[in-house]
Amino acid sequence: MTQNNSNILDLIATIQTLRSEKGCPWDKRQTTESLLKYFHEEFAELMDAIKNQDYPNICEESGDLLYLLVMISEISRESGQFQFSDVIHYVNQKLIRRHPHVFGGQSWESEEQLAKQWQQIKADEKKKNLFDTDRS
Repeated sequence: MTQNNSNILDLIATIQTLRSEKGCPWDKRQTTESLLKYFHEEFAELMDAIKNQDYPNICEESGDLLYLLVMISEISRESGQFQFSDVIHYVNQKLIRRHPHVFGGQSWESEEQLAKQWQQIKADEKKKNLFDTDRS
């Protein structure tokens, strides 16, 4: 399988079409709240696939969860809250911030030290609203 950056753009465009005036009635009426039950269902199916090491099904169920995440991002974009690119930016910055031993040139002595560092970084993040301040 190949990785293609346009695939995510294609998915976003598909969801935008589904929610458009001529789109699907079911997709158009969804809200972030109405999608909650589907997260539970799809996550349970993904967990079963992982437990069974059923890789084709892991792929499918991961896609179902990704669809729901992109759908929530699209609903949020429509209401002026955020869009999927914000989600990607935020999680990428968080991963970099929480791995200074990889991206910041810091050394480490043990996984226990890394776990403590992770918890400290996470606690520091909770003290400020990084979503608003970290979207450079």
